[in-house]
Amino acid sequence: MTGAETERRYRELDQMAVESLAATLAAVAPAAGLLSLRGELGAGKSTFARAFLRSLGVTGTIRSPTYTLVEPYDVTPPPGGPSRVLHLDLYRLADPEELDYLGVRDEADHALFLVEWLSQAHGELVADLEISLSGCADRPEYRDLVCRASSPLGEAWLARLAAT
Repeated sequence: MTGAETERRYRELDQMAVESLAATLAAVAPAAGLLSLRGELGAGKSTFARAFLRSLGVTGTIRSPTYTLVEPYDVTPPPGGPSRVLHLDLYRLADPEELDYLGVRDEADHALFLVEWLSQAHGELVADLEISLSGCADRPEYRDLVCRASSPLGEAWLARLAAT
């Protein structure tokens, strides 16, 4: 890491604010990389993912990849942004070798990965930027959100977010 800002925290966001932040992150996303979404069941990972994809021009139904494990989207990229996004939900991944069957490694250099339950990949995929969502104890309809960079690409993405 280069000493640049590696973390941004947001407190007590309502659904509209979470969706707005997702859209802003999408607008400054790199052409390729990995965004990890962390949080308990019901924390808002899918809501975040849908807002992220919608802001990149995805229309129609955005399916949860819970059973398919991966849903690919060709998107309308912002300048320098992704033209392809793979939304993965690895909750049901039994073995990291299954990633080979999904073909995701072949896409690594030219797609942006939006991954829920990255821990199930057991280190086979590594996040550039991690979004952690958690509920607020005294206000369950609100979310706390932490953006954490874990690579130089993630740091640059976080810097672009901070500049908006």
